[in-house]
Parts: sequence; structure tokens; C-alpha cells
Amino acid sequence: MGEDGNTSIFNLSYSSFLLVGFPGLQEGRPLLVLPLTFLYVSIVSANALVIHTVVAQRSLHQPMYVLIALLLAVNICASTAVMPKMLEGFVHYANPISLRGCLTQMFFIYFTLLLDYNLLLAMALDRYVAICHPLRYTDLMTSHLLGLMATFAITRSLGVAVPLVVLTAKAQFCKTSVIRHFTCEYIALLSIACGDLTFNNRLGLAMRLVTVTFDLALLGTSYTRIIYAAFRISSGGARAKALHTCGSHLLVILTIYLSGLSTSIVFRVAKTVSQDVQNLLSAIYLLLPGALNPLIYGVRTKEIRQHIEKMLCGMQSPQDSREKSQNVRGERDLPG
Repeated sequence: MGEDGNTSIFNLSYSSFLLVGFPGLQEGRPLLVLPLTFLYVSIVSANALVIHTVVAQRSLHQPMYVLIALLLAVNICASTAVMPKMLEGFVHYANPISLRGCLTQMFFIYFTLLLDYNLLLAMALDRYVAICHPLRYTDLMTSHLLGLMATFAITRSLGVAVPLVVLTAKAQFCKTSVIRHFTCEYIALLSIACGDLTFNNRLGLAMRLVTVTFDLALLGTSYTRIIYAAFRISSGGARAKALHTCGSHLLVILTIYLSGLSTSIVFRVAKTVSQDVQNLLSAIYLLLPGALNPLIYGVRTKEIRQHIEKMLCGMQSPQDSREKSQNVRGERDLPG
């Protein structure tokens, strides 16, 4: 018997679980499969379209557009880590998952989330150099520096995601095998763990606070200087373009950070919030960036938008192209 007199804490630890997301929607759960499938296909398609546009157009092979493409690729990975299992849970009320599968899903959720944060920092650096030091931009923002930033982003993301997963794997899950959530989030797993979880809770909170505080401080400092420098640009057109580009990045930053912070606050403070509301906030937090980011960059970034319009609609029909060629030849045949 353990020190607290409870043998179950030490003798029983579930190694497989049942994901039960949105437990209050037992009757209407199958009805959500079609709209959620449409949402997932839309997220993958929209992000892939912008990525394809950046890869296919040589004029977009610049650091800012490459970073946008990387961010959208992470969006696809993040939604894929969540949506298929979520859809399976709406088809079957009880969605089985092993401990190893749960930990794997948790790793990809937090790894991709942290990659989002780190890529936003890289974008802020790119815009800082472009606007505050425009004459040195091509010398500073090289492919070598992009590679270093990507390596830093991956390493930093692993440095936070791996300890969370390892610490969770060592916990004892003896309360129940039912996870009242559609995905294996850190807090959802801790809610069914037993024993002293003080260190786990403090580590998770500390990592979130340190990461978010550090990132927001850097982002705030960078964009404050960027906006200040943009207003000092003498050309009105260049100033408007710089502010417009920064506005797109700031919209993405607000989307990612505000949704994440609101979810953390509700989970840790508002104990009276229903499980369905907590699930809904998590869904917004995990899926909203993937749904909005391609729209923000695809619509607000003029260069990307123009190439997408040409690809999807075509600026000219084949008949228009032939007529234009004939007109050009005719003009060349006219006497000088």
C-alpha cells in the first residue's frame, strides 16, 4: 500500500484511453462529421494553394514568402495532427487511443504550435531588416540565415515539446480511462492522472508563460520599431506597403496568441466552464490559425494574391492570348 493508503494509485495505470470530445452533444455528433470534413479539406487545400504559389513562382522566392510558406506548411501538419482523430470521434462516440498514440499526438500538437511561434519571430526579424535596414536586406537575409532560423525554430520547439511529453509519459493514469476531450492535450491528460502533479502543472504553466512572454516581448519590440521606421519613409506608397505587410503579420500574431491565451485562462481559472465549452475553445485555438492564415496572406499579400488569381482564373482566355499575339504581329508589320 502506498503512503497515502491508496493502492490503486500505484498498482493501476491505464495504457489505453477513450477520447470523448463534446460529451454533451451525444445526439448531434454524427451531424458534425460533414462540416468538419469540409473544414479540414478547406484548411489543407487553402494552405497548399498558397504554398504551391510560392514554390511555383520565382518572383516569390524571397525570405518573407518562404517563411509564409513554411508557416502554412506547419498549419497543415497541425490540423492533420488533430482533425482525423477528431472526425473519428464524431463517428464513434468512444474513440479509442493508446497511450503511445496519445503521447505522439500531444507531441505534434505542441511541436507545431511552438513552430508557429518561432516562425512568427523569424518573420518579425525579416520585416525589421527589410524596413529598418533596407539597403542591407539582401546582404543580411540570405539563404544561410534562413537555414539557421529554421534550425533554431525546430530546436526550440523540440526543447519545449519533448520535456512535456516525457513528463506526461511518467505520470500514472488511474482515475479513469476516459478523456473528455477530442484530442490529447497536456491539461486533458493531467486531468485523469493521479499522484502529486504539482511539478507537472507548474512546468506546463512555466513553459507557456516563459515562451509567450519572451515571444510577445520580442514581437512587440520589433513591430514597434518597424512601425516607427515605416512612418518615417518619405514615399507614401512604400510606407503604405510596409504598413500593409506588417498588418498581415500582426493579424496572424493576434489570431494565434489570443486564441491560445484565452484557452489557457479558461482551463486554469474558470473551473465552472462546461466541458463542451472547453472543447470548443480548444478547437478554435488549434484550428483557427490554419483556417485564417492562408486567407490573410492569400488575400492581403498582393503578390501572392495576383499569382493565385492568374492560376485559378487566368488573366486572359486562350482566345484573348491569340488575339493579342495577332495584334502585336500586326503592329510590327506597320511601316515605321
